[in-house]
Amino acid sequence: MTEDTTDDRRDPGSQWYDQEAGPLVRPYAMTGGRTKPGPTGVRFDLIALVTLDIGAPGLDDDTGLGPEHRALIDLCRPETQSVAELAAGADLPLGVVRVLLGDLLELGCVTVSRPVPPAQLPDERILREVIEGLRAL
Repeated sequence: MTEDTTDDRRDPGSQWYDQEAGPLVRPYAMTGGRTKPGPTGVRFDLIALVTLDIGAPGLDDDTGLGPEHRALIDLCRPETQSVAELAAGADLPLGVVRVLLGDLLELGCVTVSRPVPPAQLPDERILREVIEGLRAL
């Protein structure tokens, strides 16, 4: 079977264009070739929570941030999001989102926190006793 060279769905001169998806941008182009989220030392686990710092300087300045950074900021604007939710919402690979979040963290635009580990949560028995005590009032 031979390839049909008259296929209108392909632009033979461009390997960086997909008819259905549009222009293709490689992940390393979005991060400037970086693969690590910077020297901050913060781990961006899937469940790490990212909160937008509303008072951050330069948050609304479009000149210093790329469109991918802006997309992450816009996703965090209404509410705190996990790293996994941000990757899904921005439709970007997780590695790219981690690098971009590292940039935003260094600029002071976002804060990152980890959920409370289960070992530090109160015991279920204690919570039940509190509920029973409140019902007794």
